[in-house]
Amino acid sequence: MDRVLFGDNQFFGVNHMSEEKARAQAMRFQHDEAIIEVLDAALDEGIATFMCTTHERIGAICDHWRANPPKYKGYKFFPCMPYAHKYANAATEYGIVEAIRRFLPQEGLLNAVVRGGMSLAKKDVEGVATLLIDAEMKMFQGLETPVIFLQNVVTDLLLGTGFKEGLRIFADHVRLRYNAEPGFITMNLIRLLDALDEVGLENPIVCCNINKLGFRMCGGAAAYEQAIATRRFRPIAMSVLASGAIPPREAFEYVCAQKQIASIVFGASTREHIRQTKSLIHMLS
Repeated sequence: MDRVLFGDNQFFGVNHMSEEKARAQAMRFQHDEAIIEVLDAALDEGIATFMCTTHERIGAICDHWRANPPKYKGYKFFPCMPYAHKYANAATEYGIVEAIRRFLPQEGLLNAVVRGGMSLAKKDVEGVATLLIDAEMKMFQGLETPVIFLQNVVTDLLLGTGFKEGLRIFADHVRLRYNAEPGFITMNLIRLLDALDEVGLENPIVCCNINKLGFRMCGGAAAYEQAIATRRFRPIAMSVLASGAIPPREAFEYVCAQKQIASIVFGASTREHIRQTKSLIHMLS
């Protein structure tokens, strides 16, 4: 994995501290061209990995990448799934049957229906889960996706319900079907690491909030620091700035001082902000 990854929260109006900023960002990036412009700026600054949700608009971004292979040679996408609002919105607009059809893998409706239908008939959770993973991955066909993440909305639900085997099901399918490494996003690092140990997933890739304030870090910053220093996994730090509550230099000094952290993901809206952030990370690493 690259040291610096580019995230997508800013493109879709996600800001955990300010609804006003979130609305402004959503307005600015209402057209795909604005998103592509910023991603191109990040690429010009040497950031060639886009860690993105499976938001429906990402499909258009993927189309642009497929249409320009020489320009984006070696570029990597790290899909993060599922994007729950996408399914709810599609079901409302198209109806359940048409929504399902639109998200099915391109390999064939019959294959998916048979697999999904038999799985439901047998109450086979693994079959249903793999069908949904394939539906989410449809938009990335033909692009490099070396790491595929399970979003915290599902990761932490599996932890909360005690269905830890679901983590293994996701990991196995990602490895076998997409020749990719599974990653997990969580708001509860310690509990997730324990669960991954239990189901036999060694040295996992885990993305979680890591910041000096303990913002959205279940158990607090000290517990995360200890886990990062002593447990075998590959941490990716997100929410390093605690949604703007920590000055950039102070925030990245804290994260970069923890040498076991493999990568840092951040979002930005301007070339200058991208350049400054990347330079700061590399200077402090």
